[in-house]
Amino acid sequence: MPEILDTWSLVAVYSATVVYFLSFFMFVLDLAKRSSQPKPLVEHASATAVSGSTAVMVRAQAPPRAHSSRAQRIGVALAIVGWAVHIAATVLRGVAAERVPWANMYEFALTGTAVIVGVFLVAQLWKDLRFLGAFIVGLVILFLMLATLNYYVGVVPLHPALQSAWLVIHVFAAAMGTGFFAIGTGLSVLQLLQGRPKPKMEWLGRLRSTLPTAEKLESFAYRLNVVGFVLWTFTLICGAIWAERAWGRYWGWDTKEVWTFVIWVVFAGYIHARATRGWRGSRSAILGIIGFATVLFNFVVVNTMFTGLHAYSGL
Repeated sequence: MPEILDTWSLVAVYSATVVYFLSFFMFVLDLAKRSSQPKPLVEHASATAVSGSTAVMVRAQAPPRAHSSRAQRIGVALAIVGWAVHIAATVLRGVAAERVPWANMYEFALTGTAVIVGVFLVAQLWKDLRFLGAFIVGLVILFLMLATLNYYVGVVPLHPALQSAWLVIHVFAAAMGTGFFAIGTGLSVLQLLQGRPKPKMEWLGRLRSTLPTAEKLESFAYRLNVVGFVLWTFTLICGAIWAERAWGRYWGWDTKEVWTFVIWVVFAGYIHARATRGWRGSRSAILGIIGFATVLFNFVVVNTMFTGLHAYSGL
């Protein structure tokens, strides 16, 4: 029975990937349409006659916000369908294993990518971030396929050190933090694009005119990264408590522990520099992107190329 459920989970993973790819295509199509539309005209002034004299009224209008296109709406709908199938795949894996589905690299990637899409979709209730669809869905497709093709393992018993309630708390908090960092990184990338001088390529200029300003993108990214930082702080604390229960010490300079702390330091520096040192613009965006790069390094390189007490996480 577990093998059958795991097989159905794998089928659902591939099905979700196909739906995600269709969603990605629609988001890219939306961006292509944005880059082909003429920039909105700005009305600078108009003249009116008042009591026999001429008065000049200046009416500076901001470019109207780009309405969601049909391609974008379809992209969001497909992302929701893909996410539902993705969640089903994750639940089936958990039922097959009779535990939470994030005990090794494949399972963490399966759960983590579902969290990233979930954060992206829920964030729409707060801010319209649909313009990030191509980046987020494309990133999820890449991670999901790399994990499935390279790190998939069948259902196996838990390593003794993982047989703890802290597995549920510690790893899920890390997955949630990664989801918020991923969205923040996408916003930082667009912020760098918006903050550059006027591009020579006309289509890129038209695309930029449909996106929020660099200041708004930076503000959104900062808020998301702060939430991610709080979750990562919780991850670090829970990991220390779990280490004391499993190995009799809170900190042992294990490679995974060190890199988890490095991630925390980078994002702490990002928040501190922006809040107290006045770091704004490209410097803030670059530091946020570096922070997410350390998260990816921790997951991919540390799990596969370094030995330590956390080596079982690469199973």
